[in-house]
Amino acid sequence: MNQTLHRRQWLRISAAVAASLSLSGRGRLAADDTPPKLRNLLVRSEDPLNAEPALAQLAVSAITPTEQFYVRNHGPIPKVDATEFRLKIDGLVHNPQEFSLAQVRKTFKSVSVMATLTCAGNRRREMSQIKPVGGVQWDAGAIGNAMWSGATLAAVLATAEFQPDAKHVWFEGLDPIKEKDGSAAPFGGSIPLARALGNGPPALLAYTMNDKPLTAEHGFPLRTLVPGFIGARSVKWLSKITVSDRPSPNHYVAEAYKIVQSDAKEEAAKAEPIYQFPINAAICTPAEGEKTKAGEVTVGGYALPSGDGKSKIAKVEVSTDGGKSWQTADLRGGPIPDCWQLWGARLTLPAGRHELVVRATDSAGRLQPEKGDWNLKGYLYNAWHRTSVEVA
Repeated sequence: MNQTLHRRQWLRISAAVAASLSLSGRGRLAADDTPPKLRNLLVRSEDPLNAEPALAQLAVSAITPTEQFYVRNHGPIPKVDATEFRLKIDGLVHNPQEFSLAQVRKTFKSVSVMATLTCAGNRRREMSQIKPVGGVQWDAGAIGNAMWSGATLAAVLATAEFQPDAKHVWFEGLDPIKEKDGSAAPFGGSIPLARALGNGPPALLAYTMNDKPLTAEHGFPLRTLVPGFIGARSVKWLSKITVSDRPSPNHYVAEAYKIVQSDAKEEAAKAEPIYQFPINAAICTPAEGEKTKAGEVTVGGYALPSGDGKSKIAKVEVSTDGGKSWQTADLRGGPIPDCWQLWGARLTLPAGRHELVVRATDSAGRLQPEKGDWNLKGYLYNAWHRTSVEVA
């Protein structure tokens, strides 16, 4: 029988964090000489810097603290002087614009949006167990939920007055990415104009994260924030917006961040860019391989609805027998479109090794699949998440 998860039960989940962080097999915490903001992260690569929190940290708070928020980079973190920063808007517009950071903050109403960002490669390590894939071998921690504030993209675009043929909005960052020929090009993204102007959680030009200015690794002084879309579309260190009649030709739109089965250029050219993230869920506590006592065990994690701007998490189920039977978990907090929800359940486990499994269903009726489809780049893995625990 499912039981209501009271506050004291959530404290049990929090208490499990310390034990989980000490376990091997999840990577190592950053060294003591790492900047304080990264000491709580598992560094997956140093150059460029890519890091994620231990999963147990994600089960503690619905709002991910900035210092525990995953960091995804494709190149070096640029140093930007906020007083000299300028945002340019050009392309299919009648009135090209240029704004300083101060002008963005002063000219446009500040809007706050709670939204989850997740890397398209989140859980890539699991996909690599099906067949090896390249890229950062993320566990399930390349995800985080924060409160973002800034000007709405729609309001800023309105000042430029886009032309009738406008259909897409390109974003360009200040981070120089090294190309194979030795040259450097900025990271870029784009989204359909309809997403920028449509209903649902608004896309932002964000300058604060969790009520504080963006940190350097999260895009200071300005970044895009596109709720419901993969993190690659929320371009950091934003310096230029171009309105166009087609998706951006930038490598990270035209070639990368697409679902393909081979490295053939023809296949990549035909594939559509990835925009929305799919429904997903993961077990954060207990950690993989954790030893616990027989009896009642508290299990917790996160669940993410499909990123369509409307769907919310409707149900999370947990299994102790590999998916033969299911127990409904309790959801923490109210459901919000394009935002995760934390969940928890109390399971009775006898002595022995057990495989815990979680799956989620959103309000549109989408059920997290039992198995995930393999693809060359390791994107959008969302099979049932499994964790083995040893009960003594």
